[in-house]
Amino acid sequence: MSAVVVGARALARWRWAVTAAFGFGGITVATWGPRLPAIKSEIGAGTATIGLLLAGVTVGAIGGLSASTPLLHRLGSRRALGTALVVVAVAMAVMGLALALRSVALLAGAFVAVGAGIGAMDMLINVEGSAIERAAGRTLMPRMHGAWSVGAAVGSGIGAACAAFGVTPAEQLAGEAVLVGAFAATIGPAIPSGARGEAHGSSLSRADKLRHWLRGWADVRLLLIGLVMLGAELGEGSANSWLTLAVHNDYGQAAAIAALFFTAFAIGEATTRILGGPIVDRLGRVMAIRCTTALGMAGLVMFVVGSQIWVVLAGAVLWAVGVSMGFPLGMSAAAESGPDPVARVSVVGSIGYLANLGGPPAIGLLAEGAGLLNALWLVVALFAAAFCVAGALGGRPAPVPAPGGTPSPDGAPAPARTPI
Repeated sequence: MSAVVVGARALARWRWAVTAAFGFGGITVATWGPRLPAIKSEIGAGTATIGLLLAGVTVGAIGGLSASTPLLHRLGSRRALGTALVVVAVAMAVMGLALALRSVALLAGAFVAVGAGIGAMDMLINVEGSAIERAAGRTLMPRMHGAWSVGAAVGSGIGAACAAFGVTPAEQLAGEAVLVGAFAATIGPAIPSGARGEAHGSSLSRADKLRHWLRGWADVRLLLIGLVMLGAELGEGSANSWLTLAVHNDYGQAAAIAALFFTAFAIGEATTRILGGPIVDRLGRVMAIRCTTALGMAGLVMFVVGSQIWVVLAGAVLWAVGVSMGFPLGMSAAAESGPDPVARVSVVGSIGYLANLGGPPAIGLLAEGAGLLNALWLVVALFAAAFCVAGALGGRPAPVPAPGGTPSPDGAPAPARTPI
């Protein structure tokens, strides 16, 4: 991916606008998870029905992922990202309306629509984040994903407060839809115009672009990167959807307290990502992934078998550390792993989204027979798999160029590092 050339101030505005978009993404995915006990009660649904509704998010997200690349090429980054955010805002408003009407069918359609908006938005902001990293010359994706986690913490905190003060999920969703819509109207000017990708990408036919994308699914290294993301994203998606319900139902905590457990999870994930960039630059991607997934495995075991509530809380925080690095480092590694970075990011992003959004319904179906806590052993197994194949992320990230610009390892001149 060729670097986008912008001035220092424009680069700073671009970085903070995309970081804010990550934050709003976190708010959107935390919208329904902390309120699932109330949603389940309001519509009179069982656990399996909730799992099927969450499957609608998966279906929509895969569609959004598939649409993100043509959307990017047709509209350019600025308009494509704005469009995705508007879809999310409208879908959240419809979710609120469906809950007010107690219409399961309308709610199912809204889950599909919000999944499509989130899928397209997340792919677009990850492509933007990778471009910003290359322009800045240092590791920034973990901090951007940290903003997603901060947004999830804020969203879950809003959910906990709404539950404590008797605000209905419908009212909460309507208010958050207004916030996302307002942000969509203001983000555009900070995003550099044009599409992201190889310079020759615009000359390729649609068939050639499709062949590039399909070729990525035959790339063993890319698939192993996807497996790392599979473990981390199934862990994150399961927490988003089921952590509060497990604390409420299996450990007997009030709905507001259960929502605060998810807030602790989101804070743990955000803190690890915000502080993780320099650590990754020092240790390399492989060691960072192995350390975090090992802690995640330990945390999940504590969460599942803990006999005291403080052990369960500590387990939730370590679980958050385990999911923190897989997606941002996997996206960076995929973008740098070969030509046509947009297509390569789309491949691993599809795998990650299949886990993040398809995993929770699978956990729900397993929980029907085995119980929710026992179903989480699947996440432990996938953490172990991610630990084993972490070497696919390729060691240390590309060297950071010195101020003033120095030759890169392949002999091409590297851009000067811009402090942002």
